[in-house]
Amino acid sequence: MSRLIRMDQTGHTTLAEWRADDPEAIEAAVRAFREELDRGFFAMVSTGEGQAEQVRELPVDADLVIMRLPISGG
Repeated sequence: MSRLIRMDQTGHTTLAEWRADDPEAIEAAVRAFREELDRGFFAMVSTGEGQAEQVRELPVDADLVIMRLPISGG
């Protein structure tokens, strides 16, 4: 089962879970994904040990998609 989670100051929150054979769950996950992007979150997906990339579309074949806010500083 794939998961969409949000990382923030409260910890990790599961926003959606889906399986490739469940179109309704995928549709709900895509909606949740877009809502988080609209709120200013970035989406990250692991590409291997210690590696990740930012995505702008929900990769429904990913095991885990992490939403996070940009890092502040400067």
